Amino acid sequence: MTHTRPRATTPRPRLALTLTAATVMVAANLYGAVVAHADDSPSVPPGTEASASAPVKVDPNDPDLKLPEGATLAAPKVLDIKSVVEDQGGEERRSDTNTDVTFALQAEVLFGKDSAKLSDEAKSRIAAIAEEIKKQKATHVRVFGFTDNLGSSAHGDVLSKQRADAVQGVLDQDLNDPNITFEVRGYGEQYPIADNSTEAGRKKNRRVEVSFPRTQS
Repeated sequence: MTHTRPRATTPRPRLALTLTAATVMVAANLYGAVVAHADDSPSVPPGTEASASAPVKVDPNDPDLKLPEGATLAAPKVLDIKSVVEDQGGEERRSDTNTDVTFALQAEVLFGKDSAKLSDEAKSRIAAIAEEIKKQKATHVRVFGFTDNLGSSAHGDVLSKQRADAVQGVLDQDLNDPNITFEVRGYGEQYPIADNSTEAGRKKNRRVEVSFPRTQS
């Protein structure tokens, strides 16, 4: 279910935030070998955003971090860097990583309450995303719909898919490129990015995400 809200008539200032992943190496003396372990994040649909976690603090003077005699470090790994730009109201969010670009649009700026009909303002926002897809020369685009946990799960699944279909339809018209393939899904209340126990959190969870590979330099 969605809730309507007044739309701003003047441009909102945008806030930029850059998040960098810290590289953490953990060495343990286990039968003379060095064991490294990286905890995988919870399973999320490909291309969608996962909740961020706090960086791990490591004491560089911890004696357990010393390498045993004759041991070697694991091969170095370059971790992903994410840049996030969000408007002040949180209605639109862009995330860039080394490999992908993801736009997340709150349902309120795209649709009416409990509706999958796009507004004129929504179409202009989607057109801007289409321009970025062209710029990145992407040939595969994911469009995923999500809802909050209010109402039945079955209704959320249907509504989120209808909204994803609506956004994909406008993107397809704007791009007009037969070489681009779309992956369109409705996940309903699955994969929330905020707390569903508050209206502020539910508002963030009611969203459509558009993601695609970025140009590799």
